[in-house]
Amino acid sequence: MRSVAITGLGFITSIGNDRAAVSRSLREGLSGLARVEFLHNPRLSIRVAGTVKDFETDSPSWRDWRYPERYQLAREALRSLAPHGLYALCAVEQALADARLTAAELGDGATGLYCASAGSAFLMHHHLAQLHAVQGERGNPLGVVSAIAGTLNFNLAAHYHIRGAVGGFAAACASSTHALGCAVDEIRLGRQDRMVVVGAEEVNAETVLPFASMRALSTQADPRLASRPFDQGRDGFVAAGGAVCMIVEERGVAEARGASIYGFLRGWGQAADGHHVMMPRPDGAGLVDAMRRALRDAGVEPAGVDYVNAHATSTPAGDRSEAVAIQTVFGSHGPVVSSTKGLTGHPLSMSGIMEAAFCAVGLAEGFTPGNPCLVDPDPLCAGLNLPRATLPQAPRLILKNSSGFGGSNVSVVIGAA
Repeated sequence: MRSVAITGLGFITSIGNDRAAVSRSLREGLSGLARVEFLHNPRLSIRVAGTVKDFETDSPSWRDWRYPERYQLAREALRSLAPHGLYALCAVEQALADARLTAAELGDGATGLYCASAGSAFLMHHHLAQLHAVQGERGNPLGVVSAIAGTLNFNLAAHYHIRGAVGGFAAACASSTHALGCAVDEIRLGRQDRMVVVGAEEVNAETVLPFASMRALSTQADPRLASRPFDQGRDGFVAAGGAVCMIVEERGVAEARGASIYGFLRGWGQAADGHHVMMPRPDGAGLVDAMRRALRDAGVEPAGVDYVNAHATSTPAGDRSEAVAIQTVFGSHGPVVSSTKGLTGHPLSMSGIMEAAFCAVGLAEGFTPGNPCLVDPDPLCAGLNLPRATLPQAPRLILKNSSGFGGSNVSVVIGAA
């Protein structure tokens, strides 16, 4: 079976908008969370988010957006984008440069694109409000392709003239990890030589506040206390936005063109809880199955894993379920476990590809992310090996977990180059 190499990364995240900034944040435990005020309402209980810096996308019109000057983007590319589409386009441009590829090379027919996002509730609300205001007599002709859940794959595939496999994934917070796993299969099965995998989300009232109605969000006003995976004092997740792109290639293709390789995607697995539309199984059985299937696919035993990058979002039920699942799979082996969401917040569907990319950076630069926001571990999580500080050595083998509504669980095994 063909090997799958990671050759390019691009980051627009709350902890940095390029690899160097992201690496520094992960090494030094620098948080990307900040105070926010949604809908100009100081009475709201949600006051912290993982914000995207150096981008101004509050307007529904692309003409009003502001973004770093390094990105030279044509108006034809911008006019059908949502804010998170802008983030995604910038992340892809970074990843192309990192992989030493040109945009023209993506149109070779052997390159595909898999994306994950929830669409833009912000633009959807805007376009529907306009539609109602004129009683349906006119609307934005690009409203659909800029707002619905497939907006990333529509726009990026057209912009880069991609003729290989193109698709979008919708499995809530497991979406971009599904995209990554399926991209691995496209290459292993010989269907594609290269895949571009992108996850992106917005952090605005329309995206964030519906989760407050579910009581899923932290109500902490202090960004230092708001996102605390595995901590006894956690009270919900902190929403975040941005975009991450990972370029993966068949090993021989990457080596033939002299590409630098971060690491290899060794295997993946998925399994569902079959339990509840929102809540995970308390025993973590679905995630246990996903982890074991990923390890079996990669041909490794649990004892070979050095680091687990947990999905743990800082919700009481979710973190406990995952802690139980990890201990079920690994027993007393005790790999290092951390959740980088303590620094970034939880960017929903893009979290899986973001955290897989963090793992790749750790492999390349020789560190293992810690849990700098952890103060008092939940007793049900205390059996995990949860270092506070980032460790100054790279893991050889990583297991990355993701979970989403409806009990979707995905795990990916990442190995050193």
